[in-house]
Amino acid sequence: MKRVGQSLLTIMIIISLSACAEQDQQDTRSGDDQLDESIEVSAHDLKEVEVTLMNTEGNPVANATLTEKEEGGVNIIFEGQDLPPGELGFHIHDVGECIPPNFESAGGHYNPTDSKHGFNHPEGPHAGDLENIHVNEDGTVYAEVEAPMVSLKRDHENTLFTEEGTSLVIHSGPDDYFSQPAGDAGDRIACGVIGE
Repeated sequence: MKRVGQSLLTIMIIISLSACAEQDQQDTRSGDDQLDESIEVSAHDLKEVEVTLMNTEGNPVANATLTEKEEGGVNIIFEGQDLPPGELGFHIHDVGECIPPNFESAGGHYNPTDSKHGFNHPEGPHAGDLENIHVNEDGTVYAEVEAPMVSLKRDHENTLFTEEGTSLVIHSGPDDYFSQPAGDAGDRIACGVIGE
């Protein structure tokens, strides 16, 4: 009888240990799943994006680095060469396609809020309206531009990663910050897809 009791006790201990081991494996799998999800989320939201802008002949003329700001919005550091000197319009457009020579494929300004164009318009601006850039006499430019109404976060309402994509476009003249629909900034002379 004593042996039967000891055998039962041994069997119960084995069952108990097996259950614990199985629970540990499930916890480990659960932890791995959570780790995978966090990796997906962090890979999903980019904090920095590099964009190369090409001219109407398909040659690279500028690079832009877009960085998500902690307080919201995107900072753009823009460096270029071989551009016409003077003030040039610079915008985010609502299609991620840059087909030369006129870049009409990039669509209009990025405008998810359905606003009017221009910083000086009472019903503006578009989310994609940016400050003009100043190109030096030698065709070079370095500028830091703020885009406070957009985001690199894919789940944000004004994300730059839409189904159609978005792009950066340089125009041949300055944006007057008021005229509809694009500030009378002239032809599109360079374009680069955001996130390509």
